[in-house]
Amino acid sequence: MTDTHTHAPLNSEIEPHGDLCTRTVAMPADTNANGDIFGGWLLSQMDLGGGVFASKIAKSRTVTVAIEAMNFRKPVFVGDLVSVHANLVRVGKTSITVHLEAWVLRRKEMLSILVTDRNFTYVSIDDQGHPQVIKRDGASISA
Repeated sequence: MTDTHTHAPLNSEIEPHGDLCTRTVAMPADTNANGDIFGGWLLSQMDLGGGVFASKIAKSRTVTVAIEAMNFRKPVFVGDLVSVHANLVRVGKTSITVHLEAWVLRRKEMLSILVTDRNFTYVSIDDQGHPQVIKRDGASISA
């Protein structure tokens, strides 16, 4: 099987890399009883952005099949502007691996802060939910 490989840039932790996929504000409803933003909420924002990115590449519906272990570097607070950026890592026969970065811009601050980044893998599926070959420019990627 031949895969198309590209590598996500090494993260400098200075500025976001890749395509902006989603941007939202962390709200009080996204917190636990202690007032902290749920890690699962942040993970879901990344998955939403990655799914949009992967679907554009696959030109089809995609589903999440794997997420590398998450390391939350910094907390996200209520009122933070959360941005998810995506870079293509690999396109396989039916799967796409995307490197996602989550950045926050805090109130009264000028620079964004990297809060987490990780690779997510998506599979292209047909209308019946079965994996399908990812087509590029009208042609299937060679197997």
